[in-house]
Amino acid sequence: MSRTVVVTGSTSGIGLGIAKAFAAEGCHVVINGFGEPDAIEAVRRELEVLGGGRVIYHGADMTKPEEIEDLIGTAAANFGSVDVLVNNAGIQHVARIEDFPTAQWDRIIAINLTSAFHTTRTAIPLMKAKGKGRIINVASAHALVASPYKSAYVAAKHGILGFTKTAALELAEFGITVNAICPGYVLTPLVERQIPDTARERGISEDEVKTEVMLRLQATKEFVAIEEVAATAVFLASDAARQITGTHISIDGGWTAQ
Repeated sequence: MSRTVVVTGSTSGIGLGIAKAFAAEGCHVVINGFGEPDAIEAVRRELEVLGGGRVIYHGADMTKPEEIEDLIGTAAANFGSVDVLVNNAGIQHVARIEDFPTAQWDRIIAINLTSAFHTTRTAIPLMKAKGKGRIINVASAHALVASPYKSAYVAAKHGILGFTKTAALELAEFGITVNAICPGYVLTPLVERQIPDTARERGISEDEVKTEVMLRLQATKEFVAIEEVAATAVFLASDAARQITGTHISIDGGWTAQ
């Protein structure tokens, strides 16, 4: 029987890569995120032919708990349950703390942190009923270390790691694992959009942002590939990872080894 996988923030970037990897495994996949309807439908069709599972789209706004509940409920209604939940949705804003717009702070915390609470609390009863499940939170190297001008993002990602550990302890005896993936810099649309803001805040060129800010601490001096993050998510959802819970896997080119 095909597993059902819900991936938030999966119409582009890391989330789309994770959705593709699970679709290629033959899973039923629920994608979520913003975008033009025609582009999202093209993505849905592309995923559906990869492995034979069904792929549906749900446009839940990750700042709205009732829509998040409906996302999980729709997955269960269509496929019977939720076997794997990947909390990936995220946004970014780069500014000094004293200049940080309060609305942006609230939005980043809501999407990057609180939405994972709402998806998880809604999916847990479904997973408990089956006696197994996988919850994978896409965190960041910024769940472990900080960078200037990213106060809300760093706070949210540190929170995700704490939430991961707590959920893992609560669910350990129910066959449900909870883990986090902590990528370094991946050249996604989210990262590309912050390059000009970072250049402005630091007074440097956009090329210097890539080499002197983003890749300076990644010992490999390379961006992490989306496919590498996706493969890690598939592994964490596998039977081989059933005793891995309450921890994180860093994919950061050696950033947090320093």
